[in-house]
Amino acid sequence: MRLPMNTRLERFRRSYRWLLLLAGSNVLLFLLAVFVFLRAGAWLVHEDALVPAPVVVVLSGGLPERALAAAEVYKSAAGREVWLTRPLEPGGAMQRLGLPYSGEEQYSRMVLIERGVPPGAIHTLDPRITSTAEELQAVYSELQKRPELTVIVVTSKAHTRRVRALWKAVSREAFRKRLLVRAAPGDPFDAEHWWRSSNDALSVVREYLGLLNAWLGLPLHHAR
Repeated sequence: MRLPMNTRLERFRRSYRWLLLLAGSNVLLFLLAVFVFLRAGAWLVHEDALVPAPVVVVLSGGLPERALAAAEVYKSAAGREVWLTRPLEPGGAMQRLGLPYSGEEQYSRMVLIERGVPPGAIHTLDPRITSTAEELQAVYSELQKRPELTVIVVTSKAHTRRVRALWKAVSREAFRKRLLVRAAPGDPFDAEHWWRSSNDALSVVREYLGLLNAWLGLPLHHAR
């Protein structure tokens, strides 16, 4: 039995409205996805204001930009000490090959001294580390001995937000504000156009995976 014309028109109008709603929702989702994609790099960069602090920490990696930036922060923040960490690799691999390697911390130390940081102000933390989480655990151990200190951590631009998340994961509430984060100005990461460079794109992917691991409570660890 054929439906009356007005009934068919009403059904058509309903279907048309649903199609418009579905199309509009898809357009909004697409625009949201584009916005998130474009801002993915910039969201990772999250610095604290530069304020006086007695200790500056240079996270491993990013030679020489992080050490160069740490030297400037040391001067601007009226620092008294610079802490370095001791990465396990590639020193371990070089040692197994019987090849000389003085360690990344030694090169950072040379950069700091060349930029005016007194040798006596530079200290290397123990133990050897394999990840940023272990670096921050080493910093946390030192702060527990000297809870009056505030430290400024210098790292790469895209790494700043993950450093914050990792610090929250490894430290107690009373120490959360004892650590400030600054990015190395010389870091070439282009937060606004990260998709144009394979290095920047890899950094973004790595940082989001690292953030997910931090948010989940660090279920994944670097193998030694």
